[in-house]
Amino acid sequence: MVTPLFGEQAKSAKHIDWEVRFLNECDQSFANRKEASQFFSTRAWEYLTEGQLDTATYRFNLAWLLDDKNSDTYWGLGVISYQQNKMPESIRLLKKGLAVADSNAVLMTDLATVELKQYKENKDAELLEDAISVLNKALQYDVTNANTFMRLSWANFSKGDYPAAWENLHKGRALDLGAVDFVYLQELREKMPDPKGFFK
Repeated sequence: MVTPLFGEQAKSAKHIDWEVRFLNECDQSFANRKEASQFFSTRAWEYLTEGQLDTATYRFNLAWLLDDKNSDTYWGLGVISYQQNKMPESIRLLKKGLAVADSNAVLMTDLATVELKQYKENKDAELLEDAISVLNKALQYDVTNANTFMRLSWANFSKGDYPAAWENLHKGRALDLGAVDFVYLQELREKMPDPKGFFK
């Protein structure tokens, strides 16, 4: 029960019976299944914030069962997989979320963040390219998220494009100075001094 999307395998007769009962109960308690799904995904995020990952997974699964177009279910399960250090699983689930919410810029930034972490570990150039394209797409929908610029800056840095890395770091810094990772900043300064002279 605590594997994402109930393990995505063939269901036993017992599980099907349970599902039917659960859906019937929700049909009686909520105006519609979409509303019920939102209720369970909201609870799931709360459990996730409290670090109760199994309970959060179960609630996200229930939300998914009620509405498989609720992007929060994939997003939340992707975040849980990330916290459990299951990067490929996290990327797969976050991409499923984007398939149903293809203009969610924060979700895109989360996906790119996981891809960049995975790239750091395995140096798979395709992951880096995908992360850059996802971040650029996120910026088409939202140019106010400092994290998007910071992730893009790190991706530029990884490709050796230090002027672009500085440019994106400054865009992020202008939105939220707190988003600057000072360990990364130092690495960037070692490659190229700040062209704006802001970070001396």
